[in-house]
Parts: sequence; structure tokens; C-alpha cells
Amino acid sequence: MASPTSMLAEEQVHCSICLDVFTNPVSIPCGHNFCMACIGSYWKSSALFMCPMCKKTFFKQPDISINTVLREIAEKFKAMKSNPVGNFQKTMQLDPGLRTHEELPTEMPELIPPNGPWAQEVSCDVCTGPQRRAVKSCLVCLTSYCEEHLKTHTARFTKHKLIEPVHNLEDRMCKKHERLLELFCKKDQTIVCVLCTEMDHRAHYTVPVEREWTEKKALLRKTETEVQQMIQGRLKKVDDIKHSIELNKSSTQREIEDSMQVFSDLIRAVQKVQAELVLDIEEKQKKTESWANKQIQELEQEIDVLKLRNTELGYLSHTEDHIHFLQNFTSLMAHPNTKDWSETRVHADQCVGTTRRAVLKLEETLTEEVEKLVEMELRRVQKYSVDVTFDPDTANPWLQLSEDRRQMRHLGAWQDLPDTPERFDTVVIALGHEGLSSGRHYWEVQVGEKDDWYLGVAQASVNRKGRISVSTAHGYWALAMRKGREYRASSSPPLLLSIEPKPKRVGVYVDYEEGQLSFYDVQNKSHIYTFVDSFKEKLFPFFYLYCCDKASDTMMICPMQETSHTKQC
Repeated sequence: MASPTSMLAEEQVHCSICLDVFTNPVSIPCGHNFCMACIGSYWKSSALFMCPMCKKTFFKQPDISINTVLREIAEKFKAMKSNPVGNFQKTMQLDPGLRTHEELPTEMPELIPPNGPWAQEVSCDVCTGPQRRAVKSCLVCLTSYCEEHLKTHTARFTKHKLIEPVHNLEDRMCKKHERLLELFCKKDQTIVCVLCTEMDHRAHYTVPVEREWTEKKALLRKTETEVQQMIQGRLKKVDDIKHSIELNKSSTQREIEDSMQVFSDLIRAVQKVQAELVLDIEEKQKKTESWANKQIQELEQEIDVLKLRNTELGYLSHTEDHIHFLQNFTSLMAHPNTKDWSETRVHADQCVGTTRRAVLKLEETLTEEVEKLVEMELRRVQKYSVDVTFDPDTANPWLQLSEDRRQMRHLGAWQDLPDTPERFDTVVIALGHEGLSSGRHYWEVQVGEKDDWYLGVAQASVNRKGRISVSTAHGYWALAMRKGREYRASSSPPLLLSIEPKPKRVGVYVDYEEGQLSFYDVQNKSHIYTFVDSFKEKLFPFFYLYCCDKASDTMMICPMQETSHTKQC
């Protein structure tokens, strides 16, 4: 810590170049003083004749001479430094504002206890007793001042640069030249001193640190505004997510209630069909039993008649009356009028096909319920409609796109297009311009009467050159109509699908996180097929259209502004 004596005199007689007491001090035209040797060396190392203090530039080297008065003061100061105890009272006379520790006022402002709450604050470097809190730091003197000592300093050195109090003022000095860091090098983006601009940064563009501070502060305010906007945006996103969570809870509860209602209805339908089946079986059994009892009754009646005839035949066979025998022989030899019972039987399994017919009836009920669910599902996924367009940079040269990039047809002729890495050069494929890497997405495509096409999604990394195999194993998830003969899903191996009637407008729904890709017949409001997989990279809508020699063979991405599902796009 500097003593009051050293601070008082050194402020007046030190050279800002060598930072020592003047030796042969000289004055230059701007009024600042330096050692003759120091200013001479400074000007020799510089291309300009500039004042190290105020930066004033002279067109030629100024004429300088020794300031005799200042030299005498400097010499007296050197003598005082050699005997500081004997000259302390003289120093007090030079600066009446300074007092000994015993003469300090009883109410000292902002004293800083060694371990008190101000332990992290900057203390005054001049105070010899209890340290007061510094209010300013001087970049010339590299000293921090309390309010009391600042008054003395500013009264004597009006042009010294003061800043808010800081620790380690030495850090504001150039380590190499021990000069004040007061310039900013634009090229190297670092703070330099005046001598640095004449050596390592000679040809670099430098500006005062105050100017760079102003520019950087403006950028800082801009960044601060952007960060605040980012914070607000994220706070809003948090609110949106929380709101979505509440909506999701409500939606989940409704889904549970709806599903319970659906399955309750199905259970009631099954129970109803089961009850009707049991009743039908029981009725058939009763009907069969009643018919069988009637047959038994008829058989018993015939048995009684035959028993009577058998008795009569027995009497006739034992009679010795020839006349009686011959008179009754003819009538008794004819069999009684009876029914042919050879084909009469009661089958044990009277309910053949009854259960099957009941289940088929239940299947019709289930089909109706599934159709209702698919229609509801389709309405839900259509809420995630996105604007999809063809990407001309990926389209095979055989394919022609409309200006709005929503229609595509097989031109039947090769177009001279740049063979970029993104373009499919052999297979007639085009991808959508918009990639999908998260969330839910839905779009609709008009395929009409075309009989050779693919629809779906493809990974960003799929091979685009040469022959291509469209399958999930190669990064394609698609629904296909192949040569007008069959529909199939591009699983590995391909899965044949039975679709009736032929879909003319196909809806495509992607849930990236769930790994789900579903296809719908929009006009018939029916589900076609669903892939369930795990998507690892960005997906793009995928389209394949082979030449069918039909003028109407144009594949069209339908705008989702239409509300009618049956309207042709």
C-alpha cells in the first residue's frame, strides 16, 4: 500500500512512460511532461510523433527543452524519498487535506472491516488506518481512492482517467511493455497498449477501448435482447407444453371413456348374439324333440295295428276249419296300411352352422364399428395436415413437375437436368421438399386410375443412384400399386394386400416418435395399412410414378384446405 507521502509527490513528478520520478523532464506542446530519454525513445520506435497521454499527433518532432522547475521538484522528491520520516511534516504542509490516523474524523465513512460484509469490495490504497471503501480507481496511477482521498487526487490531476473501483489494476497494464492497455486491436480481437501498436500490431487496425466498448456494448444489448426473447419464447413453450399436458390428460380420459364405451357395446353385442344363439339352439332342440315324439306316437299306433294282425294270423294258422281259413286268408295276407320308416331318423347335431352364422353376424357388427372408428381416426389425423410439395432437385429426369410443385407426371422423355447428388438418376422417384424429423404429419395424394405407383416416406440417406430396391430394409416405407395387378406394402419381404374398391385418393399419416406410418382410403374412409417401426433419421415424403401411357396419369398432392373428402383435387 502506498503511503500518503509517496502518493502526494509521485502523482506530480512521475513519468507516465517509465513510471519513475522524472529525470530531465521535458514538456511537449500539448502540455504533458516526460523524461527526455523516455519520450525520445518512444518517438524513435513510432512512425508518428504522438503524445503517449492524450494521443495528440504532431506533423514533425516538436522542439523540446528541459523543464527546470519540474526538474527541481523531482530532485526534491528524490531527496524526500531518501528520508521519508524527516520530511513527513513537510509533505503534510504541501497537502493540508491529509492527516495522521489520530486526526481522522470520529465518524469515518464506509470503513471496511478485514472480514466484514465488504470483504469483496475494493479498498482505498491510500488509507493508512482502517481501510475505507474505494469509490474510484485511477488508470494512470493504478491506485484506488476512497471519497476523502479522491478529492485530493482530482484536485491535482484533472486529466487522469477514473473508473469504477476494481481489483488488480495491474491487470490493466500491458505485461510486455508495462504500459496502460487503452487500445483494441480489431484484427486480433485483443486489448493492447500504445507500444504494441508499433510492434506486434503495427499494421493492425486499432481503436480506443472506449469506442470498442461502446460497439461491443451495443452488440451485448442486442444479444441480451435476443436472449430475453429466447427466454420468453421458452417460457411460452413451457406454458404451451403444460397446457398440452392438460389437454393430453383430458384427451386420454375421453379416449379411455370412448374405448370403454366401444368395448362395452361390443361386449353387449357379443352377449346379445350369444343369447340369441343359445335361444336358437334350444328352439331347434325343442322342435326336433316335438317332431320325434310325433314320429314315436305314429310308430306306436302302427305297432298296435301290427300286433292285432299278428294275433289274427296266429288264430288263423291254428284253425282246423278249412272253410274259415280260406275265407280269411286273402284279407289277412295283405299288410296293414303303414308308413315307410326306413329314412326316418333324428340327427344328434341339429345345429350345424348355427354358431358360424352367429359369429358372421357379430363380424358384421364389428366391421360397422371398425368403420366408425376409422372415420373418427381419419378426422383426427387430418388435424396434422402439412403443406407438402415435390422437391425438383430430387426428381428423376423422366418426371415433370408443375410450377407449384404439387403435380407430377411421367413425361415419356428424358430431360437434361443437372446430375446432383440429391437427384434419382435411374428410378422414377421424387421426394418431398419438406423433411420430417419429429412430430405428426399428414398429407393426401390423388392417384386416380394410375396403375403403377408408390407412396410413403424415405430416409434421407437412401441410395439415389442406379437400381433401387424399395423396401423397409433399404429405408423405404411405402404402399404400392404394381402394374395394375396387386397392392402391396414395401415390407421385407413384400406383403400383398387385398383392397376393395381401388383407392383414388390416399391419405398418408406419419407419427415420427411412435414410429407409425399409416395409409387411408380418403374417399371410402377406410384404413389400408400401417407400418410400425423405429425411425432413426430424417424422413422425406416419397413418390414413384411409372409411365402408363395415359394423358390423365398425373400424381397430385392435394391441398388440405378442402373440407370435403370426396371432392377430387
